[in-house]
Amino acid sequence: MSGFEIALIALALSIDAFAVSLAAASSGRVLGLRAVFRLSFHFGLFQFLMPVIGWAAGASLEPLIAPFDHWVAFALLVVVAWRMLRPPRGEDAFRTTDPSRGLLLLTLAIATSIDALAVGLSLALLHTAVWTPSVLIGVVAASMSLLGIFLGGKLQAYFGRRAEILGGLILIFIALRIVATHTILA
Repeated sequence: MSGFEIALIALALSIDAFAVSLAAASSGRVLGLRAVFRLSFHFGLFQFLMPVIGWAAGASLEPLIAPFDHWVAFALLVVVAWRMLRPPRGEDAFRTTDPSRGLLLLTLAIATSIDALAVGLSLALLHTAVWTPSVLIGVVAASMSLLGIFLGGKLQAYFGRRAEILGGLILIFIALRIVATHTILA
């Protein structure tokens, strides 16, 4: 696998992390440099780790994961999107929670990196070393997350609550695209 092909794979895998970062920042809850760092770092970390896990598991695990991996990503993204789309009610814990912390961060990081697990499985089947592609995938995902956070912050400042609704719709679109590419288009 050439360096150009690996770069294209890294860019393709980072699109979900970019979109989710954009949606999270447009909600107005990614506040401060620490939150920006945590979100982009964890998206990059999970995008790095998933190919390594997939590669280590090799082809033996692929038949067990493939039938439902897209449904897991779909469910996680739809739950987060639903919470972004519903109107604020009182002291909603999700709305006051920083998406760069705790269970929400873990949910988003896993949902955006499940496809990278399949890439790792593919690398194992192609007898390709995993470390260089995984590092590149992680760095590109972290960088694209930073870009998404920056642009999402601009959207939030300009559009307010409408940006949060747009972010929720983006997450639903990503969830539907994941299911479509694994079921309808497969």
